[in-house]
Amino acid sequence: MANSHLLLLLLISSLFSVHHSGAATESESESLLKIQQLLNYPPPLTLVSSKDGHSLCSVEPTPSLTLSCYQGNVTQLHISGGGAAFPPLPRDFSTHSLFSALASAFPTLKVLSLVSLRLWGPLPPSLARLSSLEILNLTSNYLSGAIPPHISSLVNLQTLILDRNNFTGRLPPSLASLPSLAVLSLNHNLLNGFLPRSLASLHTLRVLSLSHNFLAGEVPDLKSLTNLQLLDLEANYFGPRFPSLRSKNKLVTLVLRNNKFRLGIQTGFRGGFQLQRLDISLNQFVGPFSPSWLSLPSINYLDIAGNKFTGVLSKNMSCNAELAFVNLSSNLLAGDLPTCLKNRGSKSSSVVVLYSGNCLTNVDQKQPQHPSNLCHNEALAVEIPPSGDEKRKRLHDNKQVASRAVAGIVGAAAIVALAFMAVKWLYGKQLPVKSPRTRLIRDSASTVNTAKLLSDAKYISETMKLGASIPAYRTFSLEELKEATNDFDDSTLLGEGKHGQMYRGMLTNGTLVAIRGLKMRKRQAPQVYTHHLELISKLRHSHLVSALGHCLEYHPDDSGISRIFLVFEFVPNGTLRGCISVIHYSLLISSSSLIASVRNIFAFGEIGYSRLTLSLAEGPPERKLTWAQRIVAAIGVAKGIQFLHTGIVPGVKSNNLKITNVLLDHDLHVKISSYNLPLLAENNRGTVGTTVSSPAPKGSIQTRVNHECKNDVYDIGVILLEIILGRPIMFQNEVRVLKDLLQVSLTTDDTARRSIVDPAVHKECSDESLKTMMEICVRCLSDEAADRPSVEDILWNLQFAAQVQDSARYDFLSSNQGSPVSSPQLQLI
Repeated sequence: MANSHLLLLLLISSLFSVHHSGAATESESESLLKIQQLLNYPPPLTLVSSKDGHSLCSVEPTPSLTLSCYQGNVTQLHISGGGAAFPPLPRDFSTHSLFSALASAFPTLKVLSLVSLRLWGPLPPSLARLSSLEILNLTSNYLSGAIPPHISSLVNLQTLILDRNNFTGRLPPSLASLPSLAVLSLNHNLLNGFLPRSLASLHTLRVLSLSHNFLAGEVPDLKSLTNLQLLDLEANYFGPRFPSLRSKNKLVTLVLRNNKFRLGIQTGFRGGFQLQRLDISLNQFVGPFSPSWLSLPSINYLDIAGNKFTGVLSKNMSCNAELAFVNLSSNLLAGDLPTCLKNRGSKSSSVVVLYSGNCLTNVDQKQPQHPSNLCHNEALAVEIPPSGDEKRKRLHDNKQVASRAVAGIVGAAAIVALAFMAVKWLYGKQLPVKSPRTRLIRDSASTVNTAKLLSDAKYISETMKLGASIPAYRTFSLEELKEATNDFDDSTLLGEGKHGQMYRGMLTNGTLVAIRGLKMRKRQAPQVYTHHLELISKLRHSHLVSALGHCLEYHPDDSGISRIFLVFEFVPNGTLRGCISVIHYSLLISSSSLIASVRNIFAFGEIGYSRLTLSLAEGPPERKLTWAQRIVAAIGVAKGIQFLHTGIVPGVKSNNLKITNVLLDHDLHVKISSYNLPLLAENNRGTVGTTVSSPAPKGSIQTRVNHECKNDVYDIGVILLEIILGRPIMFQNEVRVLKDLLQVSLTTDDTARRSIVDPAVHKECSDESLKTMMEICVRCLSDEAADRPSVEDILWNLQFAAQVQDSARYDFLSSNQGSPVSSPQLQLI
């Protein structure tokens, strides 16, 4: 991507105008000290404060800090972190406070670059106060949440670079209202959904770089972007049609690598006079290869590897003299390698020419080829979907065939009817019809037992009420999963353990999924796993990360199962702990490590979670839940566990529940992601349990069976403890100490009780709501399983706590407004 980086630098350089003059005001110096405090006093910045009495404009630039002025006002601020010189941010860091301080200190700021500072949290509304900004670069931080619509209020913005952060959600259509935007770079984030059509109205756009996200669907028509010079969509899920571009465009770099493009490149792309880099590798393009790509006027980099391009190459094809890299590998090309490429790819040349995996002749044996008939047969098998006119013609022909067939059937039926009437008339009596034998109900009764029928009935009822929004469970083919994961490419790997791997994928309908591959310990026939898969298919609930289907992979030498793939929902919005607990996170080294942790969160069960608990807990929270939201989240957890216990027969118990297993979607709706799936329990016997777990049961076998439900109750208690105190709990001895603390506080007054609650919510929780939460938490953590409440009892108490909290808020609003107000209802789903 050297050219893209060069282009970005050229654009930014062309906008930068450095002037060191005048003197900074006293308020600017004070505000800079405030910024130093917010960033935890990094040494490279504290050196500035030692220059008391000197103008900020006179500060010499360093690799970490550059200040530039124009007519006595600071117009550019560049702070670049990384390394030991920049300590972790304080626990109470706030992006709102940071950008408010920047706006107060430097109201005329035109260029703001805050790179590798470990900034975390959302982009706050206070960013809009920097109304003079022309360039904003926040690369390599931990910023999260959606890209806010209020960023469009920065009407002077020309460059927006948010690479290597954790932004989620869709690209806001309001970005199109930035009249001067020339550079939009959002690489290496967690953005998803379709691109807004409004992007086509950014007529000033020169750089559009969105690589390494989860964006999908058709690329909007970009023909109106007459100034576009760089388009980078690498590693997304765009497709199947090639983007619509102007026939006479100004593109210098076009990168569509690793997407799902398949159609339209032959008719929709001719290449531009300025195009230097073309990378369409690792897609699904079909049809003839265009030799003209080798001789585009400015081309120096061409990569079409990993597609299904067909055609016969010849020695006399021409190439651009500036070509430095060509990759034709893994297509269906036949014939002779062009002489211009063969000479360039020789040992004495510095030019890289790759062409293995085709059917070429007279080439270097170090780049192996397939037999020529393979490419011929594969090319015949490649079907290029018809155009719109062809589809309409085929539909018309099919209708004609269908109508003729119907007419034939009707005619035949009429003939049979006439023949029947003729026979009846000839014989003058009704043809005898043999009456069927009367069958008793028991003749057709199923052999399935009553418990199974009750289980199915209960499952159908619960699914209709609570899982209607989840796609129907089905069997996937291995080809579907390979397509969803780009043939299980390493870039889609989320986590790995001793029993298998977890991959991220996208189905053909755009649905994001997590695919877990389980290696079977023994060779078994499919019938052995049927019961387990049937149970898994019934575990569908709005508070569970539900399985969407499965796929069986067989041993090639027999009919035994080698691997079972389970396809789950994909919920990429963090854990409940991430929205409650805040602790030191200096162990997080870089943005990429945090992104890896977020992606690995879908490594269900023993894959990944044992190593993710610490790193996710240490990461900065995207948002802090209010007290009412915490109660609703706890209710969701309890409802999920209740369904696992009673939603099917037999119930799923001892689920090894942890707060890092509880995920939240964009609506803060909780889903339990790691529970005791029947198939996993069978395949993973003897695996390690929870970090914080219930004391081992004692007594008879029946006692241990009854104890299984109370294991989950104990784990709910640990989650409630963290919800109340707002701090992560990592070890068993902490649970006992903190439980005793809660127990003592229940005997004191309300003020003393609030003193141990998370400071972020201790002022907003009502006395009765807090006391109810503490009481049920202490009961859940009882040493004796028999003393712990049932899940139903927990639910009743949590819902009561939500109601009294809601009533307290209603009373507060009424007393402050002087008239009754409608009581807002909590969504207890």
